[in-house]
Amino acid sequence: MTHAHTLGFPRMGAHRELKFALESFWRGDSTEAQLRDTGRTLRQRHWALQREAGLAQVAVGDFAWYDTTLTLAATLGALPARFGFDAKRLTLSQYFELARGRADQPAMEMTKWFDTNYHYLVPELSADTAFDGGVDWLFDEVDEALAQGLSPKPVILGPISFLWLSKVHGAQSAASAGLDRLSLLPRLVQAYRRILAGLQQRGVQWVQVDEPVLCLDLPADWLAAFQPAYDELATPGLKLLLATYFDTAADHAVLAAQLPVQGFHIDLVRAPQQLDAWLAALPPQAVLSVGVVDGRNIWRSDLGRILAWLQPLQARLGARLWIAPSCSLLHVPVTLDHEVKLDAEVRSWLAFATEKLGELKVLSQGLRDGVDSVAEALQANAQALAARRASGRVTNPVVQKRLQRITADMAQRHSPFVQRQAAQREALQLPPLPTTTIGSFPQTSEIRQARAAWRRGELSATDYLQRMRAEIEAVVRKQENLGLDVLVHGEAERNDMVEYFGEQLWGYAFTDNGWVQSYGSRCVKPPVLYGDVFRPEAMTVETTRYAQSLTERHMKGMLTGPVTMLQWSFVRDDQPRDVTALQLALAIRDEVSDLEQAGIRIVQIDEPAFREGLPLRRTEWPRYLDWAVHAFKVSACSVRDDTQIHTHMCYSEFNDILPAIAALDADVITIETSRSAMELLDGFGAFDYPNEIGPGVYDIHSPRVPSVDAMVRLLQRAAEVIPAERLWVNPDCGLKTRGWPETEAALGNMVQAAQRLRQAGR
Repeated sequence: MTHAHTLGFPRMGAHRELKFALESFWRGDSTEAQLRDTGRTLRQRHWALQREAGLAQVAVGDFAWYDTTLTLAATLGALPARFGFDAKRLTLSQYFELARGRADQPAMEMTKWFDTNYHYLVPELSADTAFDGGVDWLFDEVDEALAQGLSPKPVILGPISFLWLSKVHGAQSAASAGLDRLSLLPRLVQAYRRILAGLQQRGVQWVQVDEPVLCLDLPADWLAAFQPAYDELATPGLKLLLATYFDTAADHAVLAAQLPVQGFHIDLVRAPQQLDAWLAALPPQAVLSVGVVDGRNIWRSDLGRILAWLQPLQARLGARLWIAPSCSLLHVPVTLDHEVKLDAEVRSWLAFATEKLGELKVLSQGLRDGVDSVAEALQANAQALAARRASGRVTNPVVQKRLQRITADMAQRHSPFVQRQAAQREALQLPPLPTTTIGSFPQTSEIRQARAAWRRGELSATDYLQRMRAEIEAVVRKQENLGLDVLVHGEAERNDMVEYFGEQLWGYAFTDNGWVQSYGSRCVKPPVLYGDVFRPEAMTVETTRYAQSLTERHMKGMLTGPVTMLQWSFVRDDQPRDVTALQLALAIRDEVSDLEQAGIRIVQIDEPAFREGLPLRRTEWPRYLDWAVHAFKVSACSVRDDTQIHTHMCYSEFNDILPAIAALDADVITIETSRSAMELLDGFGAFDYPNEIGPGVYDIHSPRVPSVDAMVRLLQRAAEVIPAERLWVNPDCGLKTRGWPETEAALGNMVQAAQRLRQAGR
């Protein structure tokens, strides 16, 4: 019988229960016992959904209070030494300090999980990292599942991927300087052996060991590390499922097949072409788990096509064929059940995590009992797919004509940067080391309540406008009082940097509860991009014009770039992504031009997802970078030389794509650098990045308020790499999630730090 399973399930809850429980605990409004009760309730609810879908095993270990990689580091005993915590006695409060920082220590570095919008905490390793064990939370959850009569399949990140995704910290010490992370592998493998032994003692049959780095271009020494590591991990009585996802691992199939593991998972949604290589390499008794339901997007699967394709594969492999989503379902919302306002036609085209489990159930039953046993479900599925293809809402002739009229000149500024820089300095008259913020300011409960009341019809449009304008004026006055040089309007009226714009564009639909975890308690609600994108009218001009009227200082127009609009949406799968990106670019271009016509001299086009969209394999990078750069430039290049274009990127490794970032030709780029102590800036210096840069001087994802001295040190470090005349001073990212007291304190310190350096430079 074909075995259906899932690689993981969303942990926040259908109504973001974990988010609210975490934030209540952080505020001191609830106890640790109450938080743990919420986690237990969610795990049991999600396991029940998996059992109801007929899955033979439930995923355990995919739950985390903040991040699974951080939890694994705590399990292994690989915590940052700078915090001084004992991993074996780690409390939840200490765990959250690692993720969020504390007064005397910044939080652990955070970056994107491969090419997703999920952020993981980067493990900090040194020559002294002992991997001598830590918390037993994984065992507790396994025991919890066993107590309910379930068959748990623990999910852990594999040792090679863990090391690859880690960083050497404390390299200033002689022992850690130049440390090769692979030298830590023998110690690390022993820690994994202890975990596997504990699982085997509990009667666990299968453990899913994720090695997504097998889908990367790994150096030879890293590939060679797999065999000795997994030889050590072989545990009698315990079966290992080696899981890969997000791309092809075909070129490593032969290597993987030689490992002492009992099964393999491959992503056939992202990389269907890899199947033949795996079938050729598959050992005679090994399981092959095929990811046939998309774990990254929300469109219904074509169940009839998939089932017809799986039948001969089942005939060949028999019970050794497992079926699953392509990857963990962490990246999609929980369920469509609560989507009462979502456009009914679009809703019929979608499947969230729970519905994807239902798709697995249909496929599994069809393989077990024959196509006739699921004929009704297949017919309903086929009708929904046909209705989507036939819908007249998908294609817009106006947009198609505009695409045909795009020329090369539309993606070029009028003059080189050096000439633009002179024109902008003359026009803007900013001081050295100009201070600004990334865009958003705290979204208070009053702002959220007013927006909710307006959406419910309890607040008139006029009253809502007046409240937002009052908030904008308050934000402008605060910035003036703090002494910031370039202001923003604070984005009080914006629910999300993608959703806000999507709501004003044709081709988008929106969910009520389509929440997806981004990091920690932070969730986003990606809009559904189902059709051609068109901007029917200006989106931000009146609000920005009003904000500019309140001050003599320059006000930035704030927009989201085409690549980020694409990456942070659930994107249609019926046309190439580069075509959709160009449609978005044209819409944003129109907005940029209108802002300039309204007298706005600085426009920021945020692209925090630019690197996120980079394919995992380098051979595919050039094509992506070509169309991504082109889309950004189409959006940005309609303005005069003296109009300054900014962009913002955060929590990514940029060094390997610096030529493409330079090709964007933004006048100013702001980037996250505080958690890495300006390490990211080294690449910009070595590359001799030509334009202006604003390296973030404090981490907005932590409540910690850094001192003036700490910010001065970061800026001095930055000035060693980038000439001070090309430096801006700003936070890492937007301030939407922070409170006003910490925001004002941190920005006040930031302005003082800039002023101190200006005085020192005279």
